[in-house]
Amino acid sequence: MTYRSWNNCGSRRPRSWPEALLAMQFANWGQGSGDWGPRGQRKRRRRMFDGGELRLVLLKLIEEEPRHGYDLIRAIEEMTAGDYTPSPGIIYPTLSFLEDGGLIKPVDSDDSRKTFKITKDGKAELEEKAEEVEALMDRLSRHGKRHAKGDSAAVKRAMGNLFAVLGHRLSAKGIDEELIREVTDILDEAAQRIERL
Repeated sequence: MTYRSWNNCGSRRPRSWPEALLAMQFANWGQGSGDWGPRGQRKRRRRMFDGGELRLVLLKLIEEEPRHGYDLIRAIEEMTAGDYTPSPGIIYPTLSFLEDGGLIKPVDSDDSRKTFKITKDGKAELEEKAEEVEALMDRLSRHGKRHAKGDSAAVKRAMGNLFAVLGHRLSAKGIDEELIREVTDILDEAAQRIERL
């Protein structure tokens, strides 16, 4: 027996019963977590930074120590526990804007990358907007802590692998009671081990 895509889960190709059951069972797995909404639909994420906020974050990070673009990308990625990595297409134009505004300037470095340090004008900008900067850095820190606690990307990947293997193996011709019993025993054992953690 085959089923067409149930409730928009996956492709329109015919499915065997195990694939259809897995799609129905786990269609809402990501609901309320991460980037996925009801029925596995991608939900729109809030932008990490509104206008001008990234500029202040970069300025604050450069105030802490001279940095180049790649350092800044990694610093923000670490602050958000890997949930957000700004693209070079956002970072480097913002650095150019800060440099053109006299808020940062290049420094001599052993590294081939262009490293920046903050200027007096940059420090004045941070002092003037100290409350906003503190709130931004606090927001990034909270975001990172929240993401680190709920980071289940590796678990979701492993479950995806499991579902794919189950769907493939159980949809193959020649399924017998022995195979089903073996698969069931393996899954039950895994569930018990996870429960004991």
